[in-house]
Amino acid sequence: MRRIFVAAAVIVAAAGLAACGSPQATTTSSSTTLAPGSGGGILGASCTNAAIQKYLVHKGQLSVATDNPVYVPWFYANRPENGLGYEAATAYAIAKLLGFSKGQVHWVYEPFDKSYAPGPKNFDFDINEISVTSQRSQAVTFSVGYFNDNQALVVLMKGPVVKNHSPAALKTYTYGDQIGTTSLAYINQYIQPTNQTKVFSTLNDVKEALVTNQIQAFVTDTPTAQYIGSSQTGTLALGQFPSDGEHFGLLLQKGNQLVTCLNKAISHLQANGDLASYQKRFLQSYLTIPTIKP
Repeated sequence: MRRIFVAAAVIVAAAGLAACGSPQATTTSSSTTLAPGSGGGILGASCTNAAIQKYLVHKGQLSVATDNPVYVPWFYANRPENGLGYEAATAYAIAKLLGFSKGQVHWVYEPFDKSYAPGPKNFDFDINEISVTSQRSQAVTFSVGYFNDNQALVVLMKGPVVKNHSPAALKTYTYGDQIGTTSLAYINQYIQPTNQTKVFSTLNDVKEALVTNQIQAFVTDTPTAQYIGSSQTGTLALGQFPSDGEHFGLLLQKGNQLVTCLNKAISHLQANGDLASYQKRFLQSYLTIPTIKP
């Protein structure tokens, strides 16, 4: 996981939309037909709109958190409310299954590294490419996974890593990554570089360190890596690493029983093909990448 900086975000987002089939700027529709406010009973009596009100931060609305800014292909034009992007579409599909109309979904800003800190939350769930880990699960509650993620390596096109990225060579380079991320953990656990990995506050800072030659490579999730490589001059998503079982989950305040209904909603979207459809629509062009070994 994650986070990038894009100077011309709106322009690149438009290009990304074209690459993904030019979706219109409306909420992505789910194949499930429900009456707004009803919940439809499709998830069971305990997950109707009326039944879940006791679990919500604010009754009558679904408070969904994410970072600011947010980026392609998870969101588009830094506007979660437009419903475009894999995570935006997923959030609205879940809301619909829980009986909320689009207007009843309220977006809340939550910085990534604050989201999994212990304590009360001002949102019902956070959707922000947050990888589920045992350490984070001690402080917060996670849903089942809504996206299985691979880590990928971002380098400079003219840097030495492009020519030599064998497992032995990868250990010799200088890396950097965002504090608290599974990407940082992946570098130290799997690549095990001989040079100390540099730690930065945000992935924006990491990317800046790469383009200014402070580091030679960094790791992030595959779709984000591909997007950086396609939008940032001089950078390249060199390849993705084999799966280590990492997946993104919705994050809730520790013990929030709403997670049971969120799990049912995600399972429904998996079973009816909606998640696969969103992946094909928004992520497909960002998932074609060679595999390399750490």
